[in-house]
This record gives sequence, C-alpha cells and structure tokens, in this order.
Amino acid sequence: MKTENNTQNIPFNPAQQAWLSGFFAGMHSHMLQSAGSGDSANARLIHILYGTQTGNSESVAHDAATMAKAHGLNPSVLSLDEIDKDNFIKAEYLILITSTYGEGEMPDNSQMLWDEISSDDSLDLSNMKYSVLALGDTSYDLFCKAGIDWDERLEKLGANRLVARIDCDVDFDEAAEGWMSSVIPLMAEGAASVTIDTNESAAVSTYNRKNPFPATLTANRLLTSADSSKETRHYEISITGSDLSYEAGDALNVIPTNCPELVANIINAIGCTGTEDEPVNGELMSLSEALRTHFEIKLPSKELLTEIAEHSGDSELNAALADKDKLSSYLWGRDTLDLLLQFPSMQFSAAEFIRLLKPLQHRAYSISSSGKANPESVHLTIASVRYNSHNRDHKGVCSTYLADIVDDTSEVRCFFSPNKVFRVPENNDLPMIMVGPGTGIAPFRAFLQEREFRQANGLNWLFFGDRNAATDYIYQDEMTAMQASGLLNRLDLAFSRDQEEKIYVQDRMREQGAELFAQLEQGGYFFVCGDAYRMAKDVDKALHDVIATHGNLSADQAADYVNQMKKEKRYVRDVY
Repeated sequence: MKTENNTQNIPFNPAQQAWLSGFFAGMHSHMLQSAGSGDSANARLIHILYGTQTGNSESVAHDAATMAKAHGLNPSVLSLDEIDKDNFIKAEYLILITSTYGEGEMPDNSQMLWDEISSDDSLDLSNMKYSVLALGDTSYDLFCKAGIDWDERLEKLGANRLVARIDCDVDFDEAAEGWMSSVIPLMAEGAASVTIDTNESAAVSTYNRKNPFPATLTANRLLTSADSSKETRHYEISITGSDLSYEAGDALNVIPTNCPELVANIINAIGCTGTEDEPVNGELMSLSEALRTHFEIKLPSKELLTEIAEHSGDSELNAALADKDKLSSYLWGRDTLDLLLQFPSMQFSAAEFIRLLKPLQHRAYSISSSGKANPESVHLTIASVRYNSHNRDHKGVCSTYLADIVDDTSEVRCFFSPNKVFRVPENNDLPMIMVGPGTGIAPFRAFLQEREFRQANGLNWLFFGDRNAATDYIYQDEMTAMQASGLLNRLDLAFSRDQEEKIYVQDRMREQGAELFAQLEQGGYFFVCGDAYRMAKDVDKALHDVIATHGNLSADQAADYVNQMKKEKRYVRDVY
C-alpha cells in the first residue's frame, strides 16, 4: 500500500488512493449492532457501509457510527462485501462511504456488490433514505468516481437522497464531519427517543493521523546490490514507549518533510526569499518552513496547473488540461519545479503560491514485520524513487526522506492503519500462498514471521521476483534460512531479465497450476501485494486461468470460484 511507485525508475502517474486515517484505529469491530445498551435494540437501525482499499473510508464509517449513537440511532457498520444484495436493498436508512481506486474503479471490497446492484434495473429502492460520502484526490481526473457512481445508481433505482453527496479531497476531515453533522440528524428525525450508551470497550489510541508518534529510525540498510538499477532499502523504526501495537498486514503511515534543496529551488523560481511569514493552520511561519513541512510541492496541483496555463497562455498545457490522457503524458516525469522553470515569467507572492498548493500527506507503507515477533519495532521495505527527467534529478518525497534525511537523531512522525482483511489465516493449518514481487514481498516477510511465531503447520508458499537475481534478490539470506528451517515450504522465483524471454510471477503460477489449484481446494488463502496497474491484473488473470484449467471449469465458473474466495476473504490484495 505504497503511495510512491516502486517498480520503475520514473514513477507512473499513480493510481487514485484514498489517504489513510487513524482516528479510531482499532476502536470498533467491523459490525456495530449495538452500543452495549439494552435500549439499542429499540433504536432506529441505520446501515453505514464503506468501500475501501486502504482503510480511510472504514475510519470515517466508524466516526459516523459514533455520531449516530450520540443521536440515539443504532448503527450497523459493514464493508460493502459484508452485506449481500438482498439485505442491501432492504436497508431503510443507508450511509455509504467509499474511496475510489485505480483508474476510477471500485475498491476491491465493493466490486461484487456493485456488479449486482448496477446490473439489475428491476430493483426498487424507493423505501431507502440515503446519503453518500466520496473520498478522493483532485489530482486525478476520475475524482471520487466510485462515490459518484453509487450515488447516481441509488437515485436511479428510486432511493431518496437525504443530503447531497460530498466529494472530499485528501484533506477530508472537516468536510466529512460537516456531512455527518447534516445527514445523521435527518436520519434521527421522527425516531423514538432512545438513550444509547456511547462508551466504547476499546480505547482510542493516543497516536493517530492528527497526533503522530515521534518514532526513531534504528536501521537503514541497502537490500539491492550497489550496481542494481533500483535502490531498495530495509528500515527499522522503534515504537518503544508508544503503547502502540500492530498486526502483520497493517500499514505504517509516515509523515515526511520535503527535500530542503527542492524547497530552496522552488522559492527561488517563484521570486521569493523564503523568509516571508505566512499563517499556516493558525500558526505564523516562514515560507521556507511552510513548504518544507506542510505542503505538497512535488506533484503540481490542478489549481497550480490551471493558474500557469491561464497566465502563460501555453497552448500545449491548456490542451493537456482539457484531456486527461494528454495531461498524463504531459506530466510524465514532471514536477512542480519543472513547470516553474519552464515558465519563468510565473512569479508568485508567498501567499499566492501557498493558496495553490495541497497539504503534504502521509505516505502509507506495508509493514514487513510481525507485531508479535517485533512488538517494539516496525520494519519497512521501500524502493527509493530516483530518476532523471527534464535535465534534473528527481526524488520521491517519502522514500528519499527516509533514505537521505532521517538519521538516528530525527523524529519519524508516524501512525498505524489496520488492514483487518489482509491477515494471516486464523487457522494455522491452512495453506497460505503469497505473490509479492519486488517490494511486494514486504507484508509476506511479516506473514512468515507471524507463522513462525505461532508455530503454524500450514503450507507457506511464496512467489517472488524482480529484474535480476544477482542484484535484486532482496532478503535472499532470510528466504534461504526460512527454506532450510522448513518455515517456507515452497519458493518460486521469477527474475524477468535473467534470460532472453522475460518471466514473471504469473508465469510461475501457471507452471505450478496443478499444485496451486490443489492448495486452493484445500482451503488455501491467496494473497497479492504490489503494483496494481500491471502485476496485480496479470496475476488475477493467471489465477482465473489456473482455476479454469485445473478445475475443468468454464471462464464463468472460474470467475464464480474466485468470487467465492473473495467472499470468504481467501483472496485478498494489498496493491498500489
């Protein structure tokens, strides 16, 4: 669950991602049928459903449930794959909160229900009262598309919209709270007055997105060889004294600071000195400090692009803004400084420039350690993003913040986001099949540590690959030791550039298709982590092919098989 692309020297224009939040991490279960009071059974039931790829919408859903209980309502919080079509259409009061994933797609946990609801025009939802909150990022063209699609579909099927949909940008807290404050009182209107106990059995963590823990970096070592075409590093971050805990499969959110050199070059490009004082979040600070710690200055916002296009009159940029494909091509390899250098006549006051920027966001990384085996430390496996474009060296914001800026005297501000679905199987005897090329190996290193800690007997099978074995086989010593100990039962490797014909993990899956299907038939769990654009899609296609071929099934039957695995949480992805 990375927010920087770790598969290319020049990063792709990344997929739409809902930014992670930890306000109420670990605070609630997936389902809140009651608040611990006998009166809750008499309260009006409202369904709060969320679609999420990374956890943000789930966090907001639980915030909404807390507010609903304060209004005497009985909220049931479910992910969109935890409610079937029949129960969905029976819901009288519905709050739907969803992020958008990939190229305007539904999150993984929403797709099956969406397919059912969107394909049946006979449904009558005239008894439903609803509202939709959409989470997204205005940097991307298909902003909040999943939320828009749900909202329009519910309306078309006759549902009654209580409050207009709100489309939230990455800094969503205030907008989401305002939306909740509008819709929840309306859902409580006319309901019997019921007092609901709002005390929660689980305590809210002291540290979260608004109050990150000041951790310490204790290890930073290079995993790839010095002559590799990539730079992948292993980090260890101490959380001693935090009282925080995490599970294998969770994410650590790191709040970076911007590169001081980039800050200085941007300040020079806009014609400022950096000493200009401006108010930021109620605090007066210098422009230099504001750009270093508070604002996104690498990826240009649409507001900045529009401002430059309008005032420069540049035909290419103006044409790009009108066409998402052209804009993607135009921005390939470009950052904010490239644009400012391209249009040197564009000068801004400190206040003008800040108004055109978006807040600096945390970056989420899949944790590569087990919280049980390493309770005081969090391990991360991150590829440093470095590339040359437009005659300049470029760097990823957070990956090189950790690689180049942080040392053992620095504070690494961070917080956890649980991923309650992406978990080691509870049954220690069931097979666990993991597909994680490149830095996608991160959560599976954690899974293997977890299985070892539990002394689990189930089969552990890893598909791993990268470019070249000699330079890119990260954690080779550990994998070899795990094989020798019997922890890692099977390891299939795919190093794409070690032979004339490129070989990928999906090719290894097909080669081992008979055994792979046999393990699935025994109740095996199938996990995927890594690049969402190509690898995850290719692996999904290979999985369908393996099941169809070795299960003697048609394409439709194989799809049903895969969908059943998803419903059982036996096919789960952590892709970015």
